[in-house]
Amino acid sequence: MTNKHANLPAWLDSVAFNADGLIPAIAQDHATGEILMMAWMNAESLLLTAQTKTAVYFSRSRGKLWHKGETSGHTQLVHDIYLDCDGDCLIITVTQQGGIACHTGRKSCFYRRLEIDDKDSKIEGKGDTGEWHTVMPVLKDPDAIYGDADAKTTNASKAPDISSFRANTNQDHSSHDILSELDKVLAERKSADADSSYVANLYAKGINKILEKVGEEAIETVIAGKDLATYDANREEAEPLRQDLIYEVADVWFHTMVTLAWFNIESDAVLSELARRFGLSGIAEKNSRTE
Repeated sequence: MTNKHANLPAWLDSVAFNADGLIPAIAQDHATGEILMMAWMNAESLLLTAQTKTAVYFSRSRGKLWHKGETSGHTQLVHDIYLDCDGDCLIITVTQQGGIACHTGRKSCFYRRLEIDDKDSKIEGKGDTGEWHTVMPVLKDPDAIYGDADAKTTNASKAPDISSFRANTNQDHSSHDILSELDKVLAERKSADADSSYVANLYAKGINKILEKVGEEAIETVIAGKDLATYDANREEAEPLRQDLIYEVADVWFHTMVTLAWFNIESDAVLSELARRFGLSGIAEKNSRTE
């Protein structure tokens, strides 16, 4: 069998992607079997899901990949990936971080049930009198998850807009180069329209909202660290939790850089402070501070 996906694993050849190169993926709770949500994957997102053991989907409306939980923090840790008999549908068994999969703040996206009156259902022609009833509570206000923007907007559309500088930096660049590039992007966003990007929207809401995001991301980092602490961090099954911690720390760093940018402070200032401390004992450094 020839590999239809150049430079990609041969197992992808068993997947019957549709004409748009997509396949529906159903996320199912690993512990309870409850259906949580349905989204689309392409070959790249499916491969990333398999490699990172965290759910990565493809947004048809924006034409790009999105990591589940990239804004809300409600990452999906992947246990198994199943392919149906026709090869055109996936089931992903996951552990849903935060217990919320739906952007409405509910556990599952499938929170409405069709209810038809028993009497009407037995009368010819009356089976169309049913109504959809909400049968699942909101666990968390969407505004508390995503901010003040319309809760119907998808998670990924509000993700930190770092792709613009990522695309212009190659993997050979140093971490310092990446921070410098990010400094430039954050400075540019200060004069951008509030609706044009996640960071521009944060700037429009003011420093209190930015600091609130730093606090939220710090709390999520603590939770991710505690989750990882329950495992031997070197064991293979702990890898999704390791990735989750890395992801949350990246969010903290990102939002603290937004804070610095608000005050026109570049990342070099923090690096210089760290360099000053290098080689000093913690006690000596603390004693050197002025009251």
